[in-house]
Amino acid sequence: MGLLIQEMQRVAALWGKHCRNIHPHLILPGSPERTLSRIVIEDEHGDLFSCEEIDPKILSRKLGIIQTLNFLNDLSMPFIEPYCCGLDGQYVQQLDGHWWQMVAFVPGVLLDRSVYFYEGWRAKDLAVFLISLKEKSQGLPLFDKSSFSIGSYIDKLILDIRKYRPELMGDIGLILRFLDKEFMGQSSSLPLGFCHGDYHPLNIIWGEQGMRSVIDWEFCGIKSEIYDTVNMVGCLGMEHPSSLTADLVIGFISGLQKAGVYQQESWKYFLEFIVAQRFGWLAEWLRKKDEEMIVMELDYMKLLIDNRSDFSNAWRIS
Repeated sequence: MGLLIQEMQRVAALWGKHCRNIHPHLILPGSPERTLSRIVIEDEHGDLFSCEEIDPKILSRKLGIIQTLNFLNDLSMPFIEPYCCGLDGQYVQQLDGHWWQMVAFVPGVLLDRSVYFYEGWRAKDLAVFLISLKEKSQGLPLFDKSSFSIGSYIDKLILDIRKYRPELMGDIGLILRFLDKEFMGQSSSLPLGFCHGDYHPLNIIWGEQGMRSVIDWEFCGIKSEIYDTVNMVGCLGMEHPSSLTADLVIGFISGLQKAGVYQQESWKYFLEFIVAQRFGWLAEWLRKKDEEMIVMELDYMKLLIDNRSDFSNAWRIS
């Protein structure tokens, strides 16, 4: 422990801070895969910070994310926690061949995974964030000007599945036929916008009465404008399908519709987009060789298709 404190004292000094303690027991939210390592330190004032070691191979993208968060924070975007600037004016610091970034530690309340997806009070903040992101990201200096195509992504994934997991193509074929009716042909022409890219409840730090911070921006960029809404609703439904017609989802969608934040064309293919986007999660389960989740994901996509009229009616999407 002593050696680790000494190392983190050297790291913290690059930001002009004195590390008087470390808190390895504190649970950091978000995916640990986004960094090589991370730990909470306490400075001389008792303030807490997350020190994160990053892979130098993705340094340029990390710097782009930092630039994005700074831009949004300067416009008073809610639920943004910008990274700290070092003594030399740089946001990423190198020490002994390792690259570090630092951000204030935002304490939160763990979600109760048995009930949170029914809690309608969460809907307002979830919608407010996306409404504000749509507004504040206008004029954002993009570090990656390419746009993500869900259709192209699915086409490439299917080639890999046919090659390595052909036994799955029976179920997947049914899903593809549904998407091919209209969505796949229209997906590339849907309105675009800047998106968080991985917007779901576990990438949010929650307080007792609302959101505190949105984290894990690694997949941010230009995508179909409704991408984040699709991902949020799809993830809530995956936790429990009955939540798709409960207060949280209904309130979230209603808040966005009232704000007029998306074009009608985006809403037209909302359910189809949820089904399509689940292929990204299927790819994750395939990568991890999680056979139980692979089956669950395919079953979920088929459930969405089989009950599409009921869901669309509940969401008041024609």
